[in-house]
Amino acid sequence: MPHALDLLLALPFLMAAAVAAAHRLPRTALAWIAGLAPLVGLGLLGSIAPAVLRGEVLHSRHDWLPRIGLEFSLRVDGFAWMFALLVLAIGALVIMYARYYLSAKDSVPRFLAFLLLFMGAMLGVVVSGNLLLLCVFWELTSLTSFLLIGFWSHRKDARDGARMALVITGGGGLALLGGVLLIGRVVGSFDLDAVLAAGDTLRASPLYPWALCLVLGGIFTKSAQFPFHFWLPQAMAAPTPVSAYLHSATMVKAGVFLLARLHPALAGTDLFFYLVTTIGAITLLVGAWNAIFEHDIKGLLAYSTISHLGLITMLFGLSTPLAVVAGVFHILNHAIFKASLFMAAGIIDHECGSRDIRRLGGLRRLMPFTSALAIIASLSMAGIPLLNGFLSKEMFFAVALETEAALPMRVFTGIAALLAGVLGVAYSLRFVYETFFGDGPRALDTTPHEPPRWMKIPVEVLVLLCVAVGIVPAFTVSWLLRASAGAILGDALPDFSLAIWHGLNWPLAMSLAGVVGGIGLYLGLARLLDLHAIVTRAIGRDIFKRNLEFLFFAGNRITHALANGSLQRTLMWLVLSALVAMAVPLLADPGTALAWRGGWDTPMTWPGWVLWVLMLAPALATLRLHRHRLLAVACIGGTGLAVSLSFVFLSAPDLALTQLMVEMVTLVLMLLAMNYLPEHSPRTTHLPRRLRDGAIALACGAVVGALAWAMMLRPRDTVATEILQRSLPEAWGHNVVNVILVDFRGFDTFGEITVFAIAALVVHALLRRARLAPERHMSGGPVDLSIPVSLMQVIAPMVVAISFYLYLRGHNAPGGGFIAGLVLAVPLLIQYVLQGARSVESRFGFDFVRTIAIGVVIALASGAASLVFGVPFLTSGHLELHLPLIGEVELASAMAFDTGVYLVVFGGAMLMLSMMGTVKPSRSRKTQRGIVDAQGRSDFTGEEAS
Repeated sequence: MPHALDLLLALPFLMAAAVAAAHRLPRTALAWIAGLAPLVGLGLLGSIAPAVLRGEVLHSRHDWLPRIGLEFSLRVDGFAWMFALLVLAIGALVIMYARYYLSAKDSVPRFLAFLLLFMGAMLGVVVSGNLLLLCVFWELTSLTSFLLIGFWSHRKDARDGARMALVITGGGGLALLGGVLLIGRVVGSFDLDAVLAAGDTLRASPLYPWALCLVLGGIFTKSAQFPFHFWLPQAMAAPTPVSAYLHSATMVKAGVFLLARLHPALAGTDLFFYLVTTIGAITLLVGAWNAIFEHDIKGLLAYSTISHLGLITMLFGLSTPLAVVAGVFHILNHAIFKASLFMAAGIIDHECGSRDIRRLGGLRRLMPFTSALAIIASLSMAGIPLLNGFLSKEMFFAVALETEAALPMRVFTGIAALLAGVLGVAYSLRFVYETFFGDGPRALDTTPHEPPRWMKIPVEVLVLLCVAVGIVPAFTVSWLLRASAGAILGDALPDFSLAIWHGLNWPLAMSLAGVVGGIGLYLGLARLLDLHAIVTRAIGRDIFKRNLEFLFFAGNRITHALANGSLQRTLMWLVLSALVAMAVPLLADPGTALAWRGGWDTPMTWPGWVLWVLMLAPALATLRLHRHRLLAVACIGGTGLAVSLSFVFLSAPDLALTQLMVEMVTLVLMLLAMNYLPEHSPRTTHLPRRLRDGAIALACGAVVGALAWAMMLRPRDTVATEILQRSLPEAWGHNVVNVILVDFRGFDTFGEITVFAIAALVVHALLRRARLAPERHMSGGPVDLSIPVSLMQVIAPMVVAISFYLYLRGHNAPGGGFIAGLVLAVPLLIQYVLQGARSVESRFGFDFVRTIAIGVVIALASGAASLVFGVPFLTSGHLELHLPLIGEVELASAMAFDTGVYLVVFGGAMLMLSMMGTVKPSRSRKTQRGIVDAQGRSDFTGEEAS
């Protein structure tokens, strides 16, 4: 069972990678590959169904960061099983629908890959057994939904809608994380089982109101509750398959899912009751009212989705056992009929070229089959008998009338429920009548017709479920509802009956009043007002845009004040910030920070004094020669070399090698950058400015020196002693520095190479189309490069061999992936300087972006492989092999992680520095100074190469 849960979660991510790798296949083949994820996932759900329906809770646990309470823990009970069923089943239908919906201009592989990534993120939210892990997947849903909503990036409304959704739901995700951290502090664990069992402890804590409000902030933003509801209609710029999946069945349901998931721990207080019920009721009415006046079909459905999400939120706020059952039931029903409605709207848009109700009408004659499907789903949305929406609406009315709150609250919930019924019928009637009946269509660019057969099948399946649940609920859904609601309520699960007829009662009367009132409201509005002429404004959207504009304005002003294009000013602020960060601990407790903590038991010999002079002399020379840029670079290189030798003197060969390689790469970077700079720096004659810069430099140097002195005099009996003792027996490595990087602090290293990879990609994105307009260039004529180039061609194979040697020996001797990657990069970079980019890349053909990606994947896979063996992420393994003729060979799994580091460092360094060396020249430059090929990359010769 645990392996089934792991595979269930991994499938969408694996298939996303498969779709991306097979992007050249026809779209039908890609759809089949993508469809394997939900189809196989449904099979896995079926395999665990008997245990889940018996009330069992299935777990899969892997240690991740156990010290901070983070486990890769998966948990599936009846409620999670039902939600996973929705995610996978509707996901499979959406993939089939998208295959026919997307045009030939759309990138089907990219769309399906994004969709599968979102599916995996949503499954992660549903089956997470640890609240911190849930937050990780929660944020991943926001990121992947951003990519899907903005899929048509050429459209401004898609970009704006994606950004708005990301800002709102991302901000809510931060609030949720804060609430989860408070819950973990009160409960003492982030494990979901522990949190659900500690409801009384949590509600009794003084931190409960803060935790509740923060968690509700995440829930309300994700599920588009008032006042955050305005982002959902703007997200309708996404392709319709996205709307059918994210905005009816999955993403917007994540909020109400979490509300139900944490209901046993958070519900049961007046604060929860009044806050959740009131917000839900306001959202219910605001969404329904706005839906009546929407002209865009998808916009109307979006506001109706907001209304139904408010209904579900209100039910969980009422908190009675029957209200929880009704909330779970409506989650299921709404996902079914709203997904079918969005797909029907997409068919109308696809075949008519418009979603504007004012241009439609009479489609029942031109698209009879699609019209019938959409009408049935609309009637379900309105709560008409014999359809699934009617059953959960009846339960909603019953719960609203029987709440145990005070009389004013009972009146409020009853009126809100009745108004919701009236408004729901009104906007459903407008959608049906003005789209499929009446005169029209009008001013369309094409003649509407039925879509391809397979495009209608997903709608047919969902509409058939609406009818089946509405007619025979006891057979089709009662067992699922008992299992899912029972997972939330436990022994408090009430005895309920799903039937078409419960006799003459108040809920039935409210349903009849809602139907009659809704018809009357629509006819009255249509007679009194010109609905087609009304243009509504979203106040929340306008406020968001104004705030965004203000932030951009303030950001531009601050940027202009701090970094207006002056490199000197930018460096000054950077150095001042570093100075403040370093000075704070010294000023807070200078006695402790600078206290003598033991004698300097390593005598300073004459080589040490020589190294000190070698470091000091180039630094002073740089100060004196800073206007002569080439000489200044050479002096700085001398200081770096002396620092490397100092590490050798202090018995730190790994640090010495790293410093030496970084120094060489930095030197090449400076040489490449100097191609765009004049030979001499401008003279600074302003005395106050020189005094200011000198004071900042002296202060920064003094603080750095003080911190270095304090660090060097720290007692040696620290954590270093423990690491030295544990390095060989636990990580099987003699080189403690490398063991720290790939084992003891491997998670930090993985984060660092990820940041390094992102930085390289950002540089690539910024410079690949950059065109610099340099100042006066260094003087000098062409230089004969034949000797250096020939020498590099001889040395390069030797450097490659040394790089592999350093990589292979890194676990037990000075070396490792980081050093080896830089060693491999240096000869290539020098050839870039000597021969130009086109010459080097034509012979080697490295794809540095792909190299970075492969490195990150290898590092992640090697770290995650330990989870298979039930140990924490990035835990090293060890194997001793006896090979014929060779003897004993020791292998450590950390070597695979080091391979990822090797590739990322090499690829990142080469990508950044090669882009710096191939920036296109200014159009005003003479053509003999450089040749630009068809790809826009420069091959500099002569003076450039020197």
